[in-house]
Formats: sequence, C-alpha cells, structure tokens
Amino acid sequence: MASGFGASGFEAAFAAAEPIPGWLTRDQARDLYDAAAAVPPGGVVVEIGSHHGRSAVVLAAALPQGARLVAVDPFPDDWRYGAAGTEREFRAHVERAGVAGVVELRVATSREVRGGWSGRLDLVYVDGKHDYWTVRDDLAWVALVAPGGWVLVHDAFSSLGVTTALLRELLPSRSLRYAGRTGSLARLQVAPPSRADRARVLGQLPWWVRNLVVKVLLRLRLRPLARALGHGDAADPY
Repeated sequence: MASGFGASGFEAAFAAAEPIPGWLTRDQARDLYDAAAAVPPGGVVVEIGSHHGRSAVVLAAALPQGARLVAVDPFPDDWRYGAAGTEREFRAHVERAGVAGVVELRVATSREVRGGWSGRLDLVYVDGKHDYWTVRDDLAWVALVAPGGWVLVHDAFSSLGVTTALLRELLPSRSLRYAGRTGSLARLQVAPPSRADRARVLGQLPWWVRNLVVKVLLRLRLRPLARALGHGDAADPY
C-alpha cells in the first residue's frame, strides 16, 4: 500500500487515527478502510470535511499504490469545527501517521473544489457541515463517482439536515442505492436502486427519530433519559 502500513493493515491504521479528535468509531473506520482499500491503483478518493484528520488517516492508510486522497475543508474560524489551528493540527496528524505523501489538502469549500474538478472518482466520504442545503450540495459529488463506486456519509441518521438531504436525494434517485449503515455511517453505491433498497432507507427513520430525541435530552441535561434509550455517551449519537 502506498502509505507504508503494508501487512499491518487496519489495526495499525486505526491505532494511528484513534488518538486524533473526532467522531468516528472503530467499526466506521473499518468501513472507510475497506472502501479505500478497494479503490483501484491510481484511483482518487475525496473526503469532504477533514477536521483534525481522524478519518483522513484511515482512508489514506488503506489506499493502493498510486492512489491519492483529496481532503477538502475550508477550516473557517467562525465554524464549530474550524477553530484556529485546526488546519495545522490536520497537517501534523497526517504527517505523524506517515500518510502525508498520499494526502492532498484543499483548503476550500466543497463547492469551490468541485467546480474546478475534472476526472472520475472512486470513493467520496461526506462529513462536512450538517445543514440540509450544504449536504445536498456535497452530494452533487455523486455525479463524478464511477459506476459501482461508493459514497459514504457520516451522521446519516443522526442529524436533521443530513437525513432530510439524504432522503431527498436517495428516494427519487435512479443511480444511487442505499447499501446499509454502521451506526450513523451510511454506505451508498452508484448503482440503480431496487425497491428493497428504497425500503431499507425508510426503515432507518425510527432510529433517526430516536437519535433526534436523544440529542434533545442531552441538551436538556437529561442524560438518564438518554441512557434509557440506549445512549450512554455524553456526545450526540454518531
């Protein structure tokens, strides 16, 4: 593999990523790793929303020879996850993990990068701003993914904005199918969806509503009630 992790594979990649701040579970990291490892040699992966680099390290570590990860994040000072120093931390983390050579950081918005993009993609990971309009715009990258390629979306069923944007795109789509989820990480494939695929999307809605209730309870400092719904974390469901 291009990153030099070699036979040590996922375990070494996650060991490098785990200390980095972020909201990516081990099982979700495994999904990212496997998807990136399946990219063809010389392929291209785009990550939207890089934060401190937790997911970027996992993706980059799995890439085959000649493949690269384009990490897209504007790192704005006025956004919750874009505090001063975040870009510097991202660069330090990918360097420390030994994957800087296969990571190309674009300090810009998703729309700005996409507007000047040419060529096909093999994998897109979406974890940018979570409002409806931004997510819908980020999902426009799907048009650049090769048939059979994958789009992974974090917080897919734990955010009002992300979920409603996904429903708007998935339900009428004839070229994007829902393949499942790991926690809130949804796996979408660029392929014609079946009726069963569409039904599986709708089948996630009760879990999504439960997560929205949990988020309200956490903000009201009612953690015992959140625990009663099976949520033992102080952070929002992810």
